Amino acid sequence: MASKRHGIISLQEHLTKCGPKALIRAAAPLLLLSLASCASFGATGPSASAINKADGVMVANAPIKVVEVTDLVARRVAAAHQMLPFSQTVGDAAPIETVIGPGDVLQITIWEAPPAVLFGGNASFGSSGTGVPGGVVQQNSTIPQIMVDERGQIRLPFAGSIDAAGRTPSQVEREIKSRLARMAHLPQVAVQIATNASATVAVVGEVRSGGRVPIIPGGGRLLDIIAGAGGVAQPVDKVTVQVARGGKVANLPLQTVLTDPAQNIRLAPGDVVTVLHEQFSFVALGATSTSAEIPFESTGITLAQALGRMGGLKEDRANARAAFIFRFEDSAAVDLAVAAVSPRTPDGRIPVIYRADLRNPTTFFAAQHFPMRDDDILYVSTAPASDLQRFVGILSSMAFTFIGLGEAIPRVTP
Repeated sequence: MASKRHGIISLQEHLTKCGPKALIRAAAPLLLLSLASCASFGATGPSASAINKADGVMVANAPIKVVEVTDLVARRVAAAHQMLPFSQTVGDAAPIETVIGPGDVLQITIWEAPPAVLFGGNASFGSSGTGVPGGVVQQNSTIPQIMVDERGQIRLPFAGSIDAAGRTPSQVEREIKSRLARMAHLPQVAVQIATNASATVAVVGEVRSGGRVPIIPGGGRLLDIIAGAGGVAQPVDKVTVQVARGGKVANLPLQTVLTDPAQNIRLAPGDVVTVLHEQFSFVALGATSTSAEIPFESTGITLAQALGRMGGLKEDRANARAAFIFRFEDSAAVDLAVAAVSPRTPDGRIPVIYRADLRNPTTFFAAQHFPMRDDDILYVSTAPASDLQRFVGILSSMAFTFIGLGEAIPRVTP
């Protein structure tokens, strides 16, 4: 124990005699080791130079393209990803008439003037009925509803088989009246479509009551049909509407339909409306104020809006010249000359890294119409000076620590 204590006193005496400079020389190997590891500071992702050198590197059998974000590039990408409006893709259907079709259920009411002998006063086919025309003749019989068969016909007592499909209710009224004219006393006929099964639109997806919604005259527009299905079951800004007619399929955010009356198109029988709840997001990484997955609306956001939502860049660490958007891009959004010769991923896309120089004022104009896409990665690299600054800070901290330690050791009197 005595020898160990003697060794400590000897070391203390040696450091005291040599002073703080000896401490610094003793710490030099540690400082050099820290310098060798300087490259690891701020390692939140690849450096700007490493990303720029990725041009041509193969990903999913396709070469990466590094593209500078300019006004021309932003407009080309925005045009390629713009959803075509319903008014151009599907278009307005012809106004629907009140025409009877196979599967429709009819309500037919017949009145006879006294003395009524054929139907016994007032007969309602397909309705319990409560009203009486003029309050003169009361209803006294109910007959089950009449459905138009697959041949488009109905069968009515005393009138026989009547062609109904493709005709309006008033045309069928006149046909029934003419057939009963020789048997009933001054017959009066009213025909209504109780259940419209032939002129309907199928509504599925995120609605409160999906199914077939009938198209009524003056009420066959897209928003009328969605309302007829109980409305959407998700927030409006998270919903996309898809309309399918024949071989055409088109999509638009519901918010666009609500704000642009031209997109509230008139639907046709047989159309299919699908209401989709889509959760769009991009990921912010690197020297940003927020590193997270950030959701956005179905109407989309721009690069400028994305920078705002993630809180901008870290002023003390970010390389403002090196903001990157990583994306598997549609070939239509890539320069034609590049797209023509570039191999593509199995799903037909091209890996692209968009580079935005936020030190360039013109980039902010381009960022206002450069669209962000679902699953994009927005990465900001660390500035090289930031690593050097951090290293110098650590170096200074270590030096002052050793100097303070030397001054704190009392001198040993021989």
